[in-house]
Amino acid sequence: MTTRSRITRRTLLRGAAAGAAFSAAPAFAQGGNWPDHNVRMIVPYPAGGSTDVLFRILAEKLKEKFGQSFVVENRPGASGNIGIDQVVKSPPDGYTIGCATVGHFAINQFLIATMPFDAEKDLIAPALTYELPNVAVVSAKHCPATSLPEFIAWAKARPNGISIGSPGPGTTPHLSGVLFEARTGVNAVHVPFKGAAQTIPAMLSGDVTFAVDNLASYISQIESGNMRALAVTSAQRWPTMPNVPTMTEAGVKDFVVTSWSAYVVRTGTPRTVVDRLSAAQKEFAADQALQKRFLAAGARLLSSTPEEARAFAAKERVMWQEVVKISGLKPQ
Repeated sequence: MTTRSRITRRTLLRGAAAGAAFSAAPAFAQGGNWPDHNVRMIVPYPAGGSTDVLFRILAEKLKEKFGQSFVVENRPGASGNIGIDQVVKSPPDGYTIGCATVGHFAINQFLIATMPFDAEKDLIAPALTYELPNVAVVSAKHCPATSLPEFIAWAKARPNGISIGSPGPGTTPHLSGVLFEARTGVNAVHVPFKGAAQTIPAMLSGDVTFAVDNLASYISQIESGNMRALAVTSAQRWPTMPNVPTMTEAGVKDFVVTSWSAYVVRTGTPRTVVDRLSAAQKEFAADQALQKRFLAAGARLLSSTPEEARAFAAKERVMWQEVVKISGLKPQ
């Protein structure tokens, strides 16, 4: 996945720049009646994925809150850039909201040579929305380790090291594996798949040793006992897995990694609109029934001010730039 409703890595950066962004586009400077008709919510990934499912839940809540339909449109492609580019090209009036993820803010620009937009200049994030952690997992049948320190020692003792599965180069699970190698000194070979649906059988058969992948994809395997969770990558222990330590608690420092998301609107959108959306998300994050609904889906609700979201994204950008550099991936 927040909470980072109390954002643990908070730092106020670029406040002046944020203020300047809100002062742009005077033609749309009021927004006092927003929303007075339907709002588009663009999900830049296919229907049925975690981003789609979770933002559709938020769209329901926004409709209840404001009395207007928030209509979800799936616009996948180009690592999510196609959909968010639609937001950048829309009028700055708050009637087109993007459902952006960590990739749009902090990863894609280091992997894609020609970006269609500049997230720092072209977008405002009214609020963080949720986060999904990754989980370090092994096959219970093929790996004897019952803790992360045991696994690291076991992996280092193997002549050929280990293999780490992921949904593909440049994804947060792949980059989490890169970070794991760097932080622990374990010798590992990356094995890319098209998704967890392929990675999991490879791990259960013993063809792949390890993964630091999305918790939502692995929770059923962990609960069944087929896989063993060694650590989560969130800043705190995950509420539905209280006995699984964080990476820090397991001895791997500087390893807080989550797949987080935020609403985004085009720069120049009236501050009134931005603040209403931010305030709504704060209400949602405090709703215990909604919190449970998100946790059941493997995510945790977040909220923030626009300035906190900007500062959080800036800090994440520094970390992911370092990890992409370590990975050896080049912009294409």
